[in-house]
Amino acid sequence: MKLITWNVQWCRGLDGRVDPLRIVREARRIADFDILCLQEVAANFPELPGSAGENQFAVLAEALPGFEAVPGAAVDVRGADGSRRAFGNMILSRYPVLAVRRMQLPSPPDAGRPSMPRMLIEARIDTPLGAVRVMTTHLEYYSAHQRSAQVEAIRAWHAEACAWAEVDAPAGGKDQGPFRHVPQTRTAILTADFNFGPDDPLYERLQADNGTASRLRDAWAHAHPGEPHPHTLGVHDRERWPQPLSCDFIFATEDLLQRLRKVYVDLRTTASDHQPVLAVFE
Repeated sequence: MKLITWNVQWCRGLDGRVDPLRIVREARRIADFDILCLQEVAANFPELPGSAGENQFAVLAEALPGFEAVPGAAVDVRGADGSRRAFGNMILSRYPVLAVRRMQLPSPPDAGRPSMPRMLIEARIDTPLGAVRVMTTHLEYYSAHQRSAQVEAIRAWHAEACAWAEVDAPAGGKDQGPFRHVPQTRTAILTADFNFGPDDPLYERLQADNGTASRLRDAWAHAHPGEPHPHTLGVHDRERWPQPLSCDFIFATEDLLQRLRKVYVDLRTTASDHQPVLAVFE
């Protein structure tokens, strides 16, 4: 199972061009991926630099026939012309998507700091490794207060899913329609632009003991013990990002780490201001 996560910056490359199809081409160059987790996907936001207001959720889904597309709008607002505008995350899966959940992340007020709504998508996917909850999100950049609240919400979300896996059975005779039972799993992957580095306490907090929940661990650290994380932001654009950062990670539960064979950061592409990260499980 090959998974790529990538903050695509509304599909805008360092040449200033917005091109969702280039994102797909570059991801395919990196690997014949099975699951693609994207952050900063836009629809009907022509004011974003380089954008014509294209519906990138639709363009990306159409460019990957045979994949199930799971969009998630963190921002969903009405434009001046009455149309809907969306900005958020997306999961595309070659494997069957059994169930989807979406969580709007908390955004406690932090006066004087810009922020936007943030959300997490969870796709329960039937993979060759068994059922896996694949989660992707994009945490707040400007407010450490909000990022911390968002990390706690993700920990609680994961713990709840694990608790459901322990009592996973239909209840009360209800197993039809929207009550239809879809088996839950403790096996999970969490990907994101976390907007924190490996030296941030939140990096350790995400991996900390979480009661009876399965623990999430950094896939890069497992595959490359003792090696610093490659930078994933500001690798090519030193004008905007004078100090490159490592902020895009793949976390996986420990049962999956036993099947992890490769973690790779592609440093070649300039199709976004972030670099994509690949994990391969067998």
